[in-house]
Amino acid sequence: MRSTPLPRYPLAALIGLALAVPASLAQDEERPRLRDLGIATGILAPGPLNAITDVAGVRVGHTTLVEGASVRTGVTAVVPHGGNVFQEKVPAAVFVANAFGKAAGLLQIRELGTLETPVVLTNTLCVGTAVQAVVDWTLAQPGNEAVRSVNAVVGETNDGYLNDIRRCAVTARDVTDAIEGAKPGAVEEGSVGAGTGTHLLGWKGGIGTASRRLPASLGGYTVGVLVQSNFGGTLTVDGIRVGERLGRYAFREHLAPSRDGEPEAGPADGGSCMIVLATDAPLSPRNLERVARRAVMGLARTGSFMHHGSGDFVIAFSTRNTEPHVKTAPTAAVELLYGEFVSPLFLATVEAVEEAVLNSLLKARTVSGRDGHTLEAFPVDELRQMVEERRAGRTRPRDGS
Repeated sequence: MRSTPLPRYPLAALIGLALAVPASLAQDEERPRLRDLGIATGILAPGPLNAITDVAGVRVGHTTLVEGASVRTGVTAVVPHGGNVFQEKVPAAVFVANAFGKAAGLLQIRELGTLETPVVLTNTLCVGTAVQAVVDWTLAQPGNEAVRSVNAVVGETNDGYLNDIRRCAVTARDVTDAIEGAKPGAVEEGSVGAGTGTHLLGWKGGIGTASRRLPASLGGYTVGVLVQSNFGGTLTVDGIRVGERLGRYAFREHLAPSRDGEPEAGPADGGSCMIVLATDAPLSPRNLERVARRAVMGLARTGSFMHHGSGDFVIAFSTRNTEPHVKTAPTAAVELLYGEFVSPLFLATVEAVEEAVLNSLLKARTVSGRDGHTLEAFPVDELRQMVEERRAGRTRPRDGS
């Protein structure tokens, strides 16, 4: 049985799933987003949904794969608009902060400044499958009968701690389902889609999203972000050094004595983060690249230091000034925002990325998978207490010292 965005449960795995689900994806309680806890990072206001889909026309779809006790992976697709993306390309740019990754299609974006397919996220060893699926899907779209070259854009993170990644469980159908199931509106977050098996800063990670809408006096533009979080570091939430206080932070085994009841060792501090950024601001590819460069500042706010083994990629696009594949004239008249007026978008990007990462952490549920590995959901009540202590002007020693 295949479902999107719900997990896929093949009949052959039903018995194993019955045993695996209670320890992995069986939590039914609704987990909060950051603002549900009364935490509003930054100074700019979010859009109505606080999601990448606040940028008009943008859609998101997931395929979540949970099979037996060892497959915990999936696909997430971001579709720039509701038309034929190949025939109406969008201005785009990429920024590679740390290139330990297997992303596909980024070089043509850098060269031409356009995006011509949905952006698909999955796991490291399934990039090839996803590329071929995006190519096949694009060729099959009405109006693309004469197309002979497609630049499929696929990003990844390695979910091999929870997922039997060598099994390469993602199929072309799973990719197509995520693209065709993409929709506007609220975006499912946490342990779903390409975030089903990922980790974050010592806990379960996943898919997160957020947005910022500039006031009319600054242009009224919207920046929306979606992240696939899968990295280590030292968790910081709105300035609170949460990772230290909870005893989970980078290089802790070298910096603090071990204690009784230490949690099971999880993934190393490496990992990756894919960031997809959308805006309705009329930006040139050059200014989109400048915006994309600021995105990793949002990662830093959450505690990332971009470990040697981390692949940190940003794919940014604008829904304005689409470029037709077939040109009827050699020139085009477009409206572009001058560089001097892009700074508010820089701030919006940093804030949205920070909040999207934290939403991916808070919304993710505990997941068990390959070889009995478990990644715990972040302890929300602990964060609530820290926030209350700060509001009351009280402090507590970090790391139990």
